[in-house]
Amino acid sequence: MSEIQNYRKKQMKTLTNEIGVYALCDLDGVPIYVGQSTDGIQSRVRRHLTSARSDIIANRQIDPWEIAFVHAYPVERNQEIPLLEASLFARFHKEKPLMNGSIPVARVRLLKRLPRPAEIIQMMPDEEIKVRKDPALRLPRQIEHIGRLVDHILTVKDTPQLRRSLAAHFDRLDAYRGAFLKAGPPVTRGEGADEEDD
Repeated sequence: MSEIQNYRKKQMKTLTNEIGVYALCDLDGVPIYVGQSTDGIQSRVRRHLTSARSDIIANRQIDPWEIAFVHAYPVERNQEIPLLEASLFARFHKEKPLMNGSIPVARVRLLKRLPRPAEIIQMMPDEEIKVRKDPALRLPRQIEHIGRLVDHILTVKDTPQLRRSLAAHFDRLDAYRGAFLKAGPPVTRGEGADEEDD
């Protein structure tokens, strides 16, 4: 088991297993997926991050490589979950397109005041987050994942939900491309670096 897997396993044990809503967040702490669980938040998130029996992993909607934080919003009753999930989805999706595919819908008006997450659990060490945020790693990883999602759509399942998820991935790809170009190539001696006189 790798160091990252060990870290995630340890951190996962600190995540609540109450019912409720959760947000999977990327290396920047930005939500990329909002989900609900009526059998325990910890159990559902564990399935996502270990690829075991997780539709969003099987359908290539998210890449677990990017998941650095989990926000948990436990509730007391199952009836509270749909409204909270739809309200969180609406807020986060407006700020940055989510990879959910399907859009949670509430039967009543969305919450105007959203609760703060009861827990924010970091799922990888600070140093690993720093390494993975390097545009030279992040951009090719995103390109590779988009390729897998497109292949899945073409050969396994083609739905409006997966195409919506693909659009969200392209939105992030554009941001990562911008960061990559802004960083520029590494400067080496003889290519713009000031050489010291002998």
